[in-house]
Amino acid sequence: MATLREIRDRGVDIRDIVVVARDLDPYEQPLTRAAIQYGVTPVFWTQLRVTRTEPYALITALCTLFGAGDVAAATLLEPLAQRWTPLTDTAGWPLEQSTIHSLLEALPPGRRSIAEWAETVQTHATDERLTTYCDWLQSHAEPEPTPDTVGAALTPAIDAYRETGVPARQRADAPALMATETAARATVRVTRLVEQVTHKYDEWLADGTVSRSWETVRELCELLATQRPGRREHSNARAIDIMEANDVWALSVPFVIAVGTTAAEWPAQTDSVVPTELQEAVLSGAGGTDIVAPRSAWGDGRDRDHFADAMRAAERGVIVTRYTQTADGDDIHPSPFLASLDMETVSGQARTQLVSTTPQLPPEIAALLPPSGESDTAPSETAHE
Repeated sequence: MATLREIRDRGVDIRDIVVVARDLDPYEQPLTRAAIQYGVTPVFWTQLRVTRTEPYALITALCTLFGAGDVAAATLLEPLAQRWTPLTDTAGWPLEQSTIHSLLEALPPGRRSIAEWAETVQTHATDERLTTYCDWLQSHAEPEPTPDTVGAALTPAIDAYRETGVPARQRADAPALMATETAARATVRVTRLVEQVTHKYDEWLADGTVSRSWETVRELCELLATQRPGRREHSNARAIDIMEANDVWALSVPFVIAVGTTAAEWPAQTDSVVPTELQEAVLSGAGGTDIVAPRSAWGDGRDRDHFADAMRAAERGVIVTRYTQTADGDDIHPSPFLASLDMETVSGQARTQLVSTTPQLPPEIAALLPPSGESDTAPSETAHE
């Protein structure tokens, strides 16, 4: 991120740089922390795990509450914990977690229906917002919901979350706004999910496959939400794109920064019950192994292709980085794929200067940049490590 910041500060547009990793999962958190440290906004091209998001938790909490009959106070208030708000008169919404905790302590123990809780609230809580919430629940708590009932309950909840929940996330978010972006993406996905669930629920009821219940709706939400549709839903013109190598195919940008170019990651080390020696024999067809079908994971062809795609994506220059030791102090060797590159290595002194309080871009990398004021992106055949 120090390199990226210096390149950006020398006039290179942030959209002209892409950071590439073979697998983003182990890099998302450390790169986020580094981005915050160096004043860079990252956007990760990863599949959205919608079932782990607040908007999804909101609609499933409502389904659970509507379908459970008698519930405890914690179940009653769970949608509020997921930032449920009314569509109108949203001042003072969503409720703070401390407020919800206080309400939970004020309510009596035991399990009650939504109607019974609405009566209980009148004598045990003074917050009018809880009354508003319980009134809304009563108006939508149909035990055997129709598709129209489902849409009438879940759609306004997500619409209200978009108007109040996402801004609330933003106010409490870190400078990189990662939680805000996730909430915004999830809101788009869950809005579409509710439409899909309502339509599929209608089809299943017409086919006689299921009976009308909120549990069926909740199961449909889970079924459709786990069918992840793709990658990032929107772009951020002021953010650096951080992508997995298998998403780089056909991409063309002036600069690529490849991270984690070690022998442990490029190629990936695949666990297998088949010994390495036997894998190599099968791949080469040695002896009688030519009748055995090899698994694609045994070879490095896929990773090699992805690595080549990442290198070809750069129009002007490639910067490859790697770590040399694990957290336990074990040495890590460079990726064998690097042998195919004509590289210049940045000295240790230059790397130290880059991350110092008086940062300076290493001359090998500075030479890749166009002269000040120019946007020429003539190709460079040299990679820098």
